[in-house]
Amino acid sequence: MIDLIALQNNVKNSALEPWINSLGAILDEKFDHRKHGDLRKWKLIIKELPELPVSSVELNSRFITINSSDKLTVSEHEKMVKLLREIMPWRKGPYKIFDLEIDTEWRSDLKWERLKNHIDPLSGKTVLDVGCGNGYHMWRMAGEGAKTVIGIDPYMLSNIQFYVLNKYIKSDNVFLLPVGIEEMPQEMPTFDTVFSMGVLYHRRSPFDHLYELKSLLSQGGELVLETLVIEGIFGETLVPRGRYAKMRNVWFIPTPETLKSWLKRAGYKNIKLVDVSKTTSEEQRITEWMDFESLKDFLDPENSEKTIEGYPAPKRAIFTANK
Repeated sequence: MIDLIALQNNVKNSALEPWINSLGAILDEKFDHRKHGDLRKWKLIIKELPELPVSSVELNSRFITINSSDKLTVSEHEKMVKLLREIMPWRKGPYKIFDLEIDTEWRSDLKWERLKNHIDPLSGKTVLDVGCGNGYHMWRMAGEGAKTVIGIDPYMLSNIQFYVLNKYIKSDNVFLLPVGIEEMPQEMPTFDTVFSMGVLYHRRSPFDHLYELKSLLSQGGELVLETLVIEGIFGETLVPRGRYAKMRNVWFIPTPETLKSWLKRAGYKNIKLVDVSKTTSEEQRITEWMDFESLKDFLDPENSEKTIEGYPAPKRAIFTANK
């Protein structure tokens, strides 16, 4: 699935080379269909997708767009829709593959617009995206001129969706690996920029996560951290009794001032809060490509300022900081 040779060539003579060269056995295990019942079917889907010559790829617009000088026939269009619907839900995006628009649950472009003017330029940088999903933001990073973009996400369906896109994009500098951050070397300070977006509140130990991220940053490198927050004063943190917005694995939701203190405690400098935004149904919603529950189902039907459990409705903050 992964073009390991292209990845090895991309990091040749860099500090990443030893780690990348050690991945062969790990990736063989991850992509062993005996360990995941749907892998064989998903690989077949990628193989069966229509082949069209790609004339251009657009990475700097709302839709990650793959263009062709040829047109899909009616039967090819129908086949593509059928195959891509078999790897739902599509959560991050949106994408446009030839004449087919994939309107994903999240308008991930809105998050990118909120942060892109506040981060260090990515041109020529080596970038890591932790918990990247199917890679939407990775393509945007590449569009900003990043030299190498590596994403990690253990959720196999997200990896498959990325490989569907890369079947046509054929990128030689954007790579997604099916691993979690705990599977990476503890000290590998090689990335110029590390993104962690929508991950911190899923970690049982937020401090461990902040230290893990710092251990992967080069000296002076930039962390871009996006996570849930609550309103309040320094020291306040919401620890849900059970679920939060129907999510089981939400552990800590701090106030912005509390999170700033966590970043200081973890040794970061130049800490900046660059955005706080309430999550709206414009940004997260049910679509034909994600027809399960979404934001409106997670909120109190009588009071949209509260989750269905009675907690403050989702609000997300973006911080930047340096090692």
